[in-house]
Amino acid sequence: MLLSTMAEKELIQMEDGVRYGLLADTEMLFDPKSGRIYGFELKRRTGWLQGGRKSSGEAEYIPWEEIVLIGDDRILFRRTRPIHEGLFE
Repeated sequence: MLLSTMAEKELIQMEDGVRYGLLADTEMLFDPKSGRIYGFELKRRTGWLQGGRKSSGEAEYIPWEEIVLIGDDRILFRRTRPIHEGLFE
């Protein structure tokens, strides 16, 4: 599957159903030497999010291994991680 095809898919966290926008709104994190994809960096959010939780404004990303399903219209994932938490290990 081409990345351009995936770009218009909506990102949804499975646990609580929070929508994180489209994959096109993220930055891909990868190793340019090996081509390994680490995940997708999310834009920082401030203010109230769905579900009544307030974001800390801390940068976070969706690790590739947390992606459960890439469907026709959506990408489902388990959880996000702070960008500083073991990204390139």
